[in-house]
Parts: sequence; C-alpha cells; structure tokens
Amino acid sequence: MAATSIVGTGGMLLPVVNANAKEAAPAEAAELDAAGIAKFTQKMPLPPVLAPYFSTSSTSYYRMTLKEATKEIVPGLRTPLRTFNGSFPGPVIKAESHRRVVIKQTNNLAVPTSIHLHGAHVPQDSDGSPMDLIPAGGGTKTYTYPNTQPHANLWFHDHAHHMESENVFRGMTGTYILTDDVERRLGLPSGQYDVPVSLRDARFLENGELVYAMGDFKKRNVVLANGKAWPYFEVASRKYRFRLTNTSNQRFFDLSLADDSELVQIGTDGGLLPAPYRTNVVKISPGERADVVIDFSRYPVGTVIELRNKDIAPFESADVVGKVLQFRVTRTAPDRSVVPEQLRTLPPLGAATVNREFDMRMDEAPGGSAYINGKTYDMDRIDTEIAYGATEIWTVRNSNKIAPHNFHMHLVQFRVLERNGQPVTSGPETGLKDTVPLKPGETVKLQATFTGYRGTYVYHCHLFDHGAMGMMANMRIS
Repeated sequence: MAATSIVGTGGMLLPVVNANAKEAAPAEAAELDAAGIAKFTQKMPLPPVLAPYFSTSSTSYYRMTLKEATKEIVPGLRTPLRTFNGSFPGPVIKAESHRRVVIKQTNNLAVPTSIHLHGAHVPQDSDGSPMDLIPAGGGTKTYTYPNTQPHANLWFHDHAHHMESENVFRGMTGTYILTDDVERRLGLPSGQYDVPVSLRDARFLENGELVYAMGDFKKRNVVLANGKAWPYFEVASRKYRFRLTNTSNQRFFDLSLADDSELVQIGTDGGLLPAPYRTNVVKISPGERADVVIDFSRYPVGTVIELRNKDIAPFESADVVGKVLQFRVTRTAPDRSVVPEQLRTLPPLGAATVNREFDMRMDEAPGGSAYINGKTYDMDRIDTEIAYGATEIWTVRNSNKIAPHNFHMHLVQFRVLERNGQPVTSGPETGLKDTVPLKPGETVKLQATFTGYRGTYVYHCHLFDHGAMGMMANMRIS
C-alpha cells in the first residue's frame, strides 16, 4: 500500500494511506468469483455478548483486545482479519441508559487505531477522534461512555484517520445496544428473538484473503451477514426483532423479503420511532441502523424465505449482491410479544438560531480527493464554531452526479426536517438520526442541539472510503 507519514499524538510517526494510490491484488493471486460461492450453506452466527469483568452500582467495566484473527467467512476458506477480541463481527455490549460503561482497549495490531462509539453522546476524550490514537503493538486507552441518552442501537468501529477505511474493511466493528425502561415496557420481541445483524460486503482472493483498495466499490461483491457469506438463519414461526447495522465501507442496502411481504420498522439510529413504519423495503446506508420486526407466523414450518437487496448497480448481478440472508422456518414457538401502535414520544423541536450550509463533493475520476465545502480534512483546522447549547439547522447537499454520500455527525443525534425540499412527516427519518443518506443531487435539512459536552468533534461522509479521502471536517462546541 502506498503510504506517507504524519506525526500523531505523543510524537508517534504514523503511516497514512495515500488516497490517490491504486491498490490491487498481487498479480499472481487469483480473484475469487463471487458468483461461484455457495449461497445459504453456512449458519449465521450470533456475535458474542461481552460480560463486564467488574461492576459497581453505577458502572460496568470491560476489557477488549484489538488483535489479528483468522475466520471462515467464505465456505472452506480462512480469512485473516483485524478484530475486537478475535471475533468477527466484534462482540455485543449491552448497556443501560444512565449507567456508565468503561472499556479499556489494548491494541495488539500492527497499526494504530481509534475507537469511535457511533451515535453516542460522549466527552471528546472518549469519542474516538481520528487523531486520538491508540499506538500499535500494545498501546492502551480507556474510553468512558456515560450513556446519558435514551435507548439506541449504537455500534463501534475504528476511526484512525486514513486507516479507518481499511481497518473497518478488515473487521473492526462491534455492536453496542443501549436500552432503557421506555423500550423494555413495550413488550417487543426479546431474548433469543432479539437478533443483532451486521451487514456488509467484501472482496476476496481465492485463498480467502480480503482485497482492500480505496474506493473499490465495483469489486466488493460478496455479501456478509454477521461475518458469513450469504448465510441462513433458522427461525420459529413467530415475531423476531432484527437490529440491522450497515457496516459496509460504501454499499447501500434496500432490504426486502423475497415475497415482498411486510417489514415493520420500529427504530433507526437513535432508537425507536414514534410509531411503527410498515413497509416492504428497509433502506440503510453505511453506518445507519434499522430496527425491524418480521412476523414469521404467516409462514408454515418448512418455509424458506430470502432477505434480498434491491439496491443493485447496473454492473452488478441480482443473483450475487441481490441476495443477503436466508430465513428457514423450522419450528413453532409461543409468542407473547407485541408491536404497539405508539412506541415513544420525542421531545418537541426547539427554536433554531443558526443556519448553515454544507456541500459534499468528491472527484469522480479515479485517484481523486473528497471535500466538504471545498476542503479536505485538516486535523488542525476548525471548520465550524458552535456555541454550547445552540440549536442549529444544517442544509447538507450532495453535489456529485454519480457518487452517493451520507452524512454523519459526532456527539449529537439530529432530526431530519426536509429531504429535497419536502418536509419529512412519516417514515424512518421522523426518528432520531446520526447518519443520513444523500444520493447524487440530493439535499437534506437537519436540526441538532449541541449540548452536554464541549470540545472538538468531527462530521463526515460515513462511506469510510470517502472520509479517508478527506470528506470530513472539525466542529468546535465552546
């Protein structure tokens, strides 16, 4: 990989991926043909739930180790990965609102890392800033998550600038489920019927190794669910809750069942929607989450039904990237769960006093850069000064004609007011969000209140490759 270097925290010299470099598989290594991989032969695993090593009345303490591991992702092949605790995807942490979580991360990888809890309301020193790095080869950092926010489906991943794209592609993701009494009282599917699912794509050599190249969307054509290529999942004939996270570097998913039957979306990035959204397609861009209930009681035991992806580029095959996961209805089971018609009440929107505009654009020719308001990321530049406690409206535009983007803001959840000039009054974007998609030419209007913590945080495109190419900026709340 082509690289230069920068000086990071503590004067450490860091490798930096050159976004203009083109990386390819070694000439002697053959590419794995995704069409030839057997579909639905591996069982989808559940990520391990991590237990705290110590707890007090107010805090749960955890340890994680960032390390290399080898896993079977494609049937019959072994793939080297960068992982949390050796699992792929990483472990699940189950947290409670208003109960602190403290995690000591030890980095045994050969590259520096920075761990970001995506969607969390945290102090700057625990946010996983792109330049707040854990040194390679045994460095440690302790992150404190106060959890002073309502229930939400969060996730954690590497955020070391210029390296986050490759580190995440090679496996550095995990799930963080934050719950509270509001959520628990509803009677939604729970226990073994509440299933976290991490979705993404990948590219492999015939020996099982991942092939990473910046901006290489066209060749990432193997779809993974919980770390397995096109797996199956056995279900009972009853309701299930699936907490879906799109951990892809660039791929968008439009998810539907093969028979186009109902999906009930109950939540998004910042937790439950005000009311269930009944649909036949659930859309999630990279970094977004969708909380979905599927009622398998409408299918007799023995039914096999596929979860499919409708967001397929013209150069792609529906028989490859159009397939995601197969459900097999293998048994009956009692079901006392419900999906109430009202899920939560969101606070009223405050009065905004500041309006800002942001333009997202990248060079669409190979080897280009990516920009917010015409600038690539500079760790030492403050792009946006925000008064603590201010409520602001941000208008965000994708100026590209071909490339999609999405927009992620650290520290706060926001509300989507408009999309393409039309008020948002129904559907998933009525909930609390931290990541919002923008297809070419689209514009969204967002409202956020910047409170809780002062400091410098980033906002960026959450297509990891675009962020690594410079589509990121600093905001200072002071």
